[in-house]
Amino acid sequence: MLLNEVSFCVDQGELVSLVGPNGAGKSTLLRAITGLIRWERSIMKGTRAGDITIEGTVTFNGERIDSIEPHEIAKRGLVHCPERAHVFAEMTVMDNLRAGAYLCRDKEEIRKNLERVYQLFPVLKERAKQTSGTLSGGERQMLALGRALMMRPKLLCIDEPSTGLSSKLKGELFQRIKEIREAGIALLLVEQDVGSAFKLATRNYVLSHGKVIAEGTGEELLRDETIRKTYLGL
Repeated sequence: MLLNEVSFCVDQGELVSLVGPNGAGKSTLLRAITGLIRWERSIMKGTRAGDITIEGTVTFNGERIDSIEPHEIAKRGLVHCPERAHVFAEMTVMDNLRAGAYLCRDKEEIRKNLERVYQLFPVLKERAKQTSGTLSGGERQMLALGRALMMRPKLLCIDEPSTGLSSKLKGELFQRIKEIREAGIALLLVEQDVGSAFKLATRNYVLSHGKVIAEGTGEELLRDETIRKTYLGL
């Protein structure tokens, strides 16, 4: 997926959603922001700056980060929670959470982070010794979020967390996401359930064919019939 002319921001404490049809480039954009996909470089002859130019830039907390390694980006507080609840299936719940703290060397800080995760997701404490591959889909998603939170993110990018979940589990998960934001963590949420995303988000961007085509509150976007029918499927 080619991302082209994409420009957006997430302010401190915000929950911003990124919505759009399948194949729009939403997951690709999250992976590019967090360094899991490298920005393309193109050859441009005859420019004063030289022959090579970077096609995209990412700035976090005033620092340009698109040329640094993913673990360095995570260390700065920009953390990615991947789609489909990717966890280390052969490891226990506790070991998955400890893996999320791999950048932290302070045992007391790790302990405090673990307690915060358990407060948010009590079921993970109950399942601490259970092999992660035996968890339900909802529990695996909670574990993926918990593991990401062990990195103490300043901005957490969450990719389609409700995929495959029942309506009840979706509601519980979105409530936890709301609580994460209320704890002061900024969130960038990619979500197919547009209605739920709009209820949670302070602002929304609509992506299609690798481009941002609209921005606004949920109410503003839903008033636009073209956006609603063509790009949101509502």
